[in-house]
Amino acid sequence: KVPTMKMLLLLIALLSAALLASAAPSTCYSRVLSLSKEITESFKELQTSKTMDSCVETLPRLYLDIHNYCVLAKLRDFVAYPGCDRVVEVNELKEKARSLYTILISYCRRDLVFLTDDCNALEIPISLPIEHS
Repeated sequence: KVPTMKMLLLLIALLSAALLASAAPSTCYSRVLSLSKEITESFKELQTSKTMDSCVETLPRLYLDIHNYCVLAKLRDFVAYPGCDRVVEVNELKEKARSLYTILISYCRRDLVFLTDDCNALEIPISLPIEHS
């Protein structure tokens, strides 16, 4: 009976460890990185949308790099921008930007390291590699 009990306990321990490993919460860094990519992609889609409202053209550029200290000012400026309140997609994007800003200054404040403070780098569109056929 003892070896069977040991095997059963070992099996339960292994299953518990596997479940905990797969359910591990994301780190602040991974959450901020994924949210910044999501926001940048949403902004690109908004700019290229065929049904784009004319006010979208006046929005501040939103190219995010969470390793750049200027990203905080960029997010503040975008969220505070007064135009486009009638466009649902812009309001949703502003809400995501507000969330990212809050995560950066509150929850992840001690976990992040900014590698640069080059504000001009956030004004340049992220270029995609050109595909040759």
